[in-house]
Amino acid sequence: MLRLDRYLVTLGIGSRSQVQKIIRTGGVRVDGITVTDPGKQVDERSAALTLHGQPIDGRLTRHVMLHKPVGLLTAARDKKQPTVMDLLPEVYAAIGCMPVGRLDKDTTGLLLLTTDGELNHRLLSPGRHVDKTYRAQVDGTLDQRHVEAFAAGLHLSDFDAQPARLEIIAPKTGLVTVHEGKFHQIKRMFSAVEREVTALHRLTFGSLQLDESLEAGQWRELTEAEIAALYRDAQMEVEA
Repeated sequence: MLRLDRYLVTLGIGSRSQVQKIIRTGGVRVDGITVTDPGKQVDERSAALTLHGQPIDGRLTRHVMLHKPVGLLTAARDKKQPTVMDLLPEVYAAIGCMPVGRLDKDTTGLLLLTTDGELNHRLLSPGRHVDKTYRAQVDGTLDQRHVEAFAAGLHLSDFDAQPARLEIIAPKTGLVTVHEGKFHQIKRMFSAVEREVTALHRLTFGSLQLDESLEAGQWRELTEAEIAALYRDAQMEVEA
């Protein structure tokens, strides 16, 4: 249960003073009943809200698939540069729907965002072995030596990259599957075998696959089946 004014603030409707004024002047209905007390306790899991006669999506738990384009930071906010959050309605930031991990500014593809902090943490934990697959284009031909080097694990300057799977799908293109997520990891692994990445695109995150119908910059919420699969990946029960 939440106070009505706090609930509306969390949904990004306005500041506390703004939503209190709206409530007191009869602008909010809860389950069909006009409520004028800002302190009224409401069940955020089931309450049907309207604001000036228009329905409000009151869900505080949301999970989003975004096709990240080139040129955006994977961050909640940045004073100087646009971020992936600029692609979503403001309510998602207001309720704490945040990226799971990061994609580099010049990396494209599947980015998962969620309001569930524990899910976020578990999906990123190396101990969970949640695989992520990327399509990498490089500046030279790939061969079996590179496949074997990735499979053995690679020593980088500040850590040892765990064994990864590299599948060559074209002379200069490979699919790389890792379950870590270190800074610039894929690029650094290729650099360690004398290949530089010219384009990087994430295709999968655990059981989640990028929806091919999403153009770069587009997003959608996950289906119930996708959500359930991700919670299985994280060895968690789905939030009620």
